[in-house]
Amino acid sequence: MSSKNNQSALTTLVTVFFFWGFIAASNGVFIPFCKTYFNIDQFQSQLVDFAFYGAYYLGALFLFVMSSSIKKDVLNNWGYKKGIIYGLLVSALGALLMYPFIDEAQQGDTPVFYLVLLALFIVGLGFSLQQTAANPFVYSLGDPNKGSQRLNLAGGVNSFGTTIGPIVIALIIFGSTPLSGDELNQMIKNNEITLNTVQLLYIGVGVLFLAAAALFHFSKKLKNTKSNDSFEPANKAKNTLVGLTIIIAVCFGVIFNTYSNGKEATAAVENTRLILLFVALLAVVVSVFFANSRASKTPKGWGAMKYPQLVLGMLAIFTYVGVEVTIQSNLGELLKSVADKVNNLNPLGLKVMNDAEIAPFISLYWGGLMIGRWVGAITVFNPSKGLKKWLLILVPYVAFGVILLVNFGKYSSNEILLFSICVATQIGGFFLAKDNPIATLKIFSILGILSMLIGVFGSGQLALFALLSGGLFCSIMWPCIFALSITGLGKYTAQGSAFLIMMILGGAIIPPLQGKLADIFSIQSSYWIAVICFVYLLFYTFKTKTALQKQGL
Repeated sequence: MSSKNNQSALTTLVTVFFFWGFIAASNGVFIPFCKTYFNIDQFQSQLVDFAFYGAYYLGALFLFVMSSSIKKDVLNNWGYKKGIIYGLLVSALGALLMYPFIDEAQQGDTPVFYLVLLALFIVGLGFSLQQTAANPFVYSLGDPNKGSQRLNLAGGVNSFGTTIGPIVIALIIFGSTPLSGDELNQMIKNNEITLNTVQLLYIGVGVLFLAAAALFHFSKKLKNTKSNDSFEPANKAKNTLVGLTIIIAVCFGVIFNTYSNGKEATAAVENTRLILLFVALLAVVVSVFFANSRASKTPKGWGAMKYPQLVLGMLAIFTYVGVEVTIQSNLGELLKSVADKVNNLNPLGLKVMNDAEIAPFISLYWGGLMIGRWVGAITVFNPSKGLKKWLLILVPYVAFGVILLVNFGKYSSNEILLFSICVATQIGGFFLAKDNPIATLKIFSILGILSMLIGVFGSGQLALFALLSGGLFCSIMWPCIFALSITGLGKYTAQGSAFLIMMILGGAIIPPLQGKLADIFSIQSSYWIAVICFVYLLFYTFKTKTALQKQGL
């Protein structure tokens, strides 16, 4: 395929990256709205992420199990283009099902909330199929040495979707006029704000999915590319992952059952729920390291899991996605909860915000990811060494300008200054890392730890913007982890990539765990879970470097 055709194909392909970002970031606004509308606790509200990101895991696992059963890669048999089309159709089904699922739902109608989760789960299943196909598809469109940069470019488009998603959703649900918390709650109770707007929103989203599927189907520039790699069965790995899935299902099943009687939970029940969430988290860690331990002794049947860099990378993707999602998913509750009733202040000591006022900060968080990914995509355009240095400084602030334009008039001058300082810190990190993926991860993990600690112990706008800067420091991690994890895998590269996609599961487990910590302790202290995630990512940089050096890579 010629360079011009590659560019045309890439332009078409990145449209799905926009959809992923738009819907995923919109959950940050939808979660606090659901908590208010359905009268649920913080853990239950985080089930939005559990359904959405859990679908990624189950979708990728289902493809792997099916491929293992027929000893042929199902997705590769379809081709990447058809895989994306099928994924778009599944997501369209989930979006369109939202209409009958929530039709005539009333405030406090909790059973309807679980139908919302089912619809989001189906949307997520489609996204899982799209992402499993789209990532290697991007790599195939040109020079393999610049595959990660093309993925960063696609990630930049994804992040533009995450930036405008929260604002669009807030406008649709709440309108353009900011409301006080009491006004908003009263309007929900009076059914002046209902789920009818959400129904119309998802009809529109479903139509867009169908239109994108038609675009892909009729695009002549976008060939139905397939991988030349042969499918490598790994039955022992498959059985371990199925066992892990059963453990997670049992843990969450028991938790869901404790909510079924509708009674207020005792302290003992809440502690049981928290223990079960930790069991689910521990099961992921133990299963992955168990697989690698057994594979190092008897490699046959374990496939890519015999490589320590992949196993370490699986947990890195798990914690990276988990921390990226959980920071913003619980941010709404942090900003809207009341810590000082007399002065109407939240735990950070700032004015309590309502759901509509939270949206610009969710947008700013996701915008931080867009800034980093735009910087990561600079190399795609082959700038000279001198120009690249200037672009490292200019591109982040151009991207920040886009965020400000999307959220025109939403931030004070002090807030703009604070985030500008956060962006400058990120730029310094890029200069220190010098395009080295291990150095990049190490620097941004340290910055992530520091920012989360400030968020846990600090107050005021300093603490808020420390938490928001988490998006800046997460922004570049995905391609770094992905590239390091599949280094040296050879014929197991495709299988290793599938295992990494499965570990998006972190977005399904870590946010609900933080939500339950918030229910039992406090919303601000629950951000210790984000600190721990960044600590593992720092640990990963040292361990994966050692593992690669031992293999002479």
